[in-house]
This record gives sequence, structure tokens and C-alpha cells, in this order.
Amino acid sequence: MRTKIGLLFSCWMLVFACGLLAQPSERKNTPTDYITKYKDDAVREMQLYRVPASITLAQGMLESDNGNSALAVYANNHFGIKCHTDWKGDSYHQDDDEKHECFRKYPSVYDSYVDHSQFLKNRQRYAGLFELKITDYKGWARGLKAAGYATDPRYADRLIDIIERNKLYEYDKLESLPSASSPKPNAGQVTSAINGRQVFLNNDIKYVIVKADDTFSKIANDLNMGVWQLYKYNDMTSSTALQAGMLLYIQPKRRRAESAETHTLKPGETMHDISQRYGIRLKSLYKLNRLEYGTIPKSGEVLHLRKRKPAA
Repeated sequence: MRTKIGLLFSCWMLVFACGLLAQPSERKNTPTDYITKYKDDAVREMQLYRVPASITLAQGMLESDNGNSALAVYANNHFGIKCHTDWKGDSYHQDDDEKHECFRKYPSVYDSYVDHSQFLKNRQRYAGLFELKITDYKGWARGLKAAGYATDPRYADRLIDIIERNKLYEYDKLESLPSASSPKPNAGQVTSAINGRQVFLNNDIKYVIVKADDTFSKIANDLNMGVWQLYKYNDMTSSTALQAGMLLYIQPKRRRAESAETHTLKPGETMHDISQRYGIRLKSLYKLNRLEYGTIPKSGEVLHLRKRKPAA
């Protein structure tokens, strides 16, 4: 009797074990999954920094294996950016070209996207890329390889293949806008259109995107505003040079941000950059951080965006 019970128990355990083995492993992101999740972030960064959304998405897909790599899962690093000497944030170590290399670790995937834009924008070796048309994804792909972004000799071809296979070039059109369903610090929610200009929302403030042939006068005329208002609302002057893709507020900025508590200043960033990114008046940003107006804070300094920085 005991032998029969033991035999039955063994068979049951075998069936149970087989059942466990038959369970599907955790589902991995497909290219379509990745694009759906992160296309809005890529377009947002394009609007702010003029890095083509197609390039950002393709690099993210290639470097992170569609968000499935250990670096992406455990460090939110989707672009394979290593620590370098100027990195002040958390780090994640894994073998790459050498053993136990240091990679940047981010609080969120969106922080990885922001850092990718700034990494390209603030390094002189990539400066030539920003002279290309925003729709020239092939030029960008080849330029990234030539500038040493990756050691893979087929890096440019692989990016181009990903872009064309998934039609990512469609996102390089400024009409391709983030949806309102995934708010971020720069949530590009479309609110209306005025004389052919789409109006977006950030920190509950309306803004437009500067086009290639725009001037302050042309924008003001289209929106039935005074040029002085554009200067004032954006902490700019008549000597400010407009660039295509730049964010330009058409309402006064606010005294504090609603979407973030702090921002860690990265190399090359200015107080005005942060003021525009979060929709905070420049003077208010200085006051929140107990800084004298015009002071240039150091890279790595944590700026307060909502509550005033505690007194030392």
C-alpha cells in the first residue's frame, strides 16, 4: 500500500514539475512594445534638443535589446552610456569591452532618455550632427559611428536597418506629438492650434515649437502677441538666437514645478535650460535655491524645483 502511495506521490510530483517547466518565462519586450512605450519620450527629447526621435529610438532598441538587457532592467540605462569622469550619479557594473566596467544608473528610463540627449548635445565630438537636418537619420547614424559612439563597425547600418524596418523616421516629423496619456516633466500635450501652430502644455503653461525659419516677430504675429511678451515669458532678449525645435512659452512661467522635486545639474546645463525644461521663472529658480541671480552652479549640484532649498 505504501509502495503504491509512494509511486502515486512520485508521479504527481513529476507532473507538477513538468507543469512548472512548461510555464512560459517572463515575456520580453518586442520592438513594437519598445516603440509604443518610449516613442513619446523620444519625440519630447527631439523637440527640446533636436536629436531625431528615430535615432533615439533606434539606439535605445539596439543598445538595450528592446529594454530587455540587464543594464536596462537593473540600471534603466537604455543607451549603454558609461560613467566617464563627469558622472556624479549612481552606477552599475558589468563586463563590456573590459571587465567590470562602470555604467550610469538612472532613477527612471526617462532620465536615461534625457541624459542621452544631453550627452550628445554637450560633447564637442557630436557637434557636427546638429548641423544636419532633423530628418537625415542616415547622416546621424553614420555621424554617431564616425564620432566613436560605438566600436561595432556595422553600428550605422544596424541603426538604419532598425529605423527603416520599423518606420521610425515617421517620428522625426514635429507633427508626431506625445500623447496626453503619459505625462512627464515636459509633457507635450496638444491643447489647440493657432494659425497652423500647434500649442502644447508643460507645467500647465502653453508653449509652441520653433520652426526652422522662425523669428520672434513671425511667432508673435502668428499668435497675435507682442514680441516683448515672448522675451519676458521665456527670460530671453532680442539677442537670443532661435533654433528649430526650441520650446517657446506663450504664457508666463510659474514659480515652481509640479512634476518634479529636484534636478541634478549635468555638464553644459544652465539655469535657463532648467527654467525652460520645467516651466519655472528664472528668478524663481534662483530664489528656490538660495542663489544670487546670475550665479552659475556647478555640475552635479541638486536644484530644488518646488520647495525652497533648506538653509545651510
